[in-house]
Amino acid sequence: MIQIHTDGSCLGNPGAGGWAAVIVDENNQRMEICGGAAHTTNNRMELTAALRALEKVSATSRVELYTDSSYLKNAFTNGWLSKWKRNGWRTSTGAHVLNRDLWLELDALISTRNVNFRWVKGHAGNPLNERCDFLARTEAAKFQRGEKISVPPKTFTPPRNFARPVQLSLFD
Repeated sequence: MIQIHTDGSCLGNPGAGGWAAVIVDENNQRMEICGGAAHTTNNRMELTAALRALEKVSATSRVELYTDSSYLKNAFTNGWLSKWKRNGWRTSTGAHVLNRDLWLELDALISTRNVNFRWVKGHAGNPLNERCDFLARTEAAKFQRGEKISVPPKTFTPPRNFARPVQLSLFD
């Protein structure tokens, strides 16, 4: 079984943010991944950490995903995501679900994988959660200091006066 530990951080909310994941395979080999954004929220970073980590894992793997984000865990274990989809991406109060783009990506990935979510208390001494927290905070600080910049999307919607869509391939 593969273990994934994730965390997200935001300096200000919204503000500069970072995400991190530690992936531990069946042979106890570790991979650390992290990144961030100049202007984001803590929840976007939590979701991004899980998304980027799950992208690294084979669809045939069994995964235990450890997170200190109730937002992430409850969406899958308490049926929030299913309810949001049934309600046209609205919450129980009628508000639009935030981070829909990331939820859609996560839902697609998780539907092809065997993932069990485990909640861990943040800042409580769990070594891999603490490592993720450190990496995520470090990434957020780099964005806050301007040492890193957010990478623009690979595609964009051109103004209406363009004859056709433009595809950027700068970052491939």
